[in-house]
Amino acid sequence: MTATAPGTATGTPTRGRAPARNHIRGRNGIHGRDRIRGWGVRPGDGRPAPVAVRLLLVLAALLGAVLAGAAPASAHAALTASDPRDGAVVKAAPKEVTLTFSEQVAMGDDSIRVLEPSGKRADTGTVRDRSGGGEVRHSVGLHSGLPDGTYTVAWRVVSADSHPISGAFTFSIGAPSEQRAVVAQAEAGGGLVGVLYGIARYVSYGGFILLVGGGAFVLACWPRGAAVRPLQRLVVRGWVALTGATLVQLLLRGPYTGVGAEPGAEASVADAFDLDVLGTVLETKTGTALVSRLLLLGAAALFVAVLFGAYTRRAEESERKDLSFGLAVGGTVVAAGIAATWALSEHASTGIQTAVAMPVDVLHLLAMAAWLGGLAALLVVLFRGPSIEREAVRRFSRLAFGSVVALAVTGVYQSWRQVGTWSALTGTAYGRLLVLKVVLVAALVGLAWFSRRWTGRLSETAETSKAPEKAETSEGAEGAPVAAVAATGAAGRGGEATEQDAGSTAGNGDSTAGAEPSAERARQLARQRAALATAQDKRRRDADPVRSGLRRSVLAEAAVAVVLLAVTTVLTTTEPGRTEEEAGRAQAGAAQTAPAPTGPVELTLPFDTGGVNGKGTIRLTVDPGRSGANTLHVFADGTDGRPLDLPELKVSFTLREQQIGPLPVQPDRVAAGHWSAEGLQIPMPGEWTIQVTVRTSDIDQTTLDKNVKIG
Repeated sequence: MTATAPGTATGTPTRGRAPARNHIRGRNGIHGRDRIRGWGVRPGDGRPAPVAVRLLLVLAALLGAVLAGAAPASAHAALTASDPRDGAVVKAAPKEVTLTFSEQVAMGDDSIRVLEPSGKRADTGTVRDRSGGGEVRHSVGLHSGLPDGTYTVAWRVVSADSHPISGAFTFSIGAPSEQRAVVAQAEAGGGLVGVLYGIARYVSYGGFILLVGGGAFVLACWPRGAAVRPLQRLVVRGWVALTGATLVQLLLRGPYTGVGAEPGAEASVADAFDLDVLGTVLETKTGTALVSRLLLLGAAALFVAVLFGAYTRRAEESERKDLSFGLAVGGTVVAAGIAATWALSEHASTGIQTAVAMPVDVLHLLAMAAWLGGLAALLVVLFRGPSIEREAVRRFSRLAFGSVVALAVTGVYQSWRQVGTWSALTGTAYGRLLVLKVVLVAALVGLAWFSRRWTGRLSETAETSKAPEKAETSEGAEGAPVAAVAATGAAGRGGEATEQDAGSTAGNGDSTAGAEPSAERARQLARQRAALATAQDKRRRDADPVRSGLRRSVLAEAAVAVVLLAVTTVLTTTEPGRTEEEAGRAQAGAAQTAPAPTGPVELTLPFDTGGVNGKGTIRLTVDPGRSGANTLHVFADGTDGRPLDLPELKVSFTLREQQIGPLPVQPDRVAAGHWSAEGLQIPMPGEWTIQVTVRTSDIDQTTLDKNVKIG
């Protein structure tokens, strides 16, 4: 929430040689007394003073630490379980390998690859969706007659929030083998492609802020700024940056997510120009969002052309108001549409309450752009533009305040949705980055308070500066010929007019007295008068210590805003704290540890195979629940509580700490829904994993496991 004020001239004009204490020295017009001490800027040329450079370097180091700590970025989805499990030893070759994820994922035919110990493909290459019962499961079939040995499963998928994830694990048939397949360990979304794609993400957010925030600053705060060239360049560069970064992301999206590449293999930049890969990307949610953004940027180009073209040429106030209203409505719609392309393809589009989260995310992005983009526009005006009116500064203060309120409200909701618990706020990477973002926002608001103080001091001096301005205007009119020609010499020396220039040109003017000046000469004099007036105005503004103080505070705000924008971009590529904790709980639930029993071990395991009549409950008893001989009883009940006769039921026991098992058990059917095994041998006490495989039809089955203490 920043507020600034007009750069009002405060110096008193003089004619002839200026007093020694105000004499302008050097080609950049910097007086020794006017050099800002400490960290600041040199008023004459707008270059940062040494301490300001050190401040920017410190902030850059902080930014680098944030980015280094956040890479590689985690994604939204996570692998929570697999069948067979990582490191498992199965007696017979399974018919398929199943992976369970914490969130919805996008898969292709080569997303899951199973390799024999020799490296030969053991899978059929067809991935099937086995999701059901609130779980996201995908499987790939295996060939029959597979030999014994250790098999490697490599996978690569794209989570619902557009980020690629990958991994690999092993299982063994019969017994582990010394030989096993070697797969590439390249991280999904890594390498040169990942670096370029990440840079494009940062540039796209920065371009969006400059485009939307700069346009809002002109329309809502300072309409006269539409004719200011530095401000025009800022907005146009924002459009160019966003458009170029979007094109780069669209081309690199295929290699980034590994379209057509083997799991674990590093993507190549050359794949960006593969039309087949691009065609596949266009069929995805993220590809559609990027194409939509490019179309909206075409409309944004028309908005920028009208704002800096037809709007600036409107002379009548009524016409400007009508056009301003149309630009405001159209610009808001286009800006909201561009923001929606992020909301529809990233974190807001998945998880809980997506119908609320996506519009909230759009509002959050627009508020951030209005605040930070307006701050960038203000910084450009203070350093490179003409004086800005106090009323324009007040409008920006109101706009910035409203943006901060909107950011606070939407940020609280997003924090609750993405973090969920206090433990996730401090115990996850997303939570820690969120805390850092809150600290940066607080620092930015604190710096804005200093800007408001400088604004108040500038406002106090505004009235006292009006009289000297009028006096200088009358003097300038009286001495126009001398001043105009003096500007000619100043043009070749950075805008500085000296007494020598004025005296020599005055003599030339006497020799041509009485001659009618040509039209070209009149235009030349007009340009010279304008150049001299601009140079004088710039000297007055740069010599104003209050304005210099304001520029220092706004420069500090902008530096913090850059780090804040970087942290925000990193957050969009980091796994939310709520999801990370839920994935951890899911993994813990798959291997939940029951308390050490004092008698028989009794378990109740709900199951859902996803098929017809595929839901029910398994009740398992191990008696007496100690090492040595035990009796196993398994009961299957349907959803109506009646016994459920299953086509197949398997049980195994594994002691991972001692690398024992899995020990398979094939219980005998005693009655409908009841199986039993006598003489079950538990070789030693410990924390055993009991795994139960339930099949309800020829193709529908699931595997349940739970950890128990056996004494």
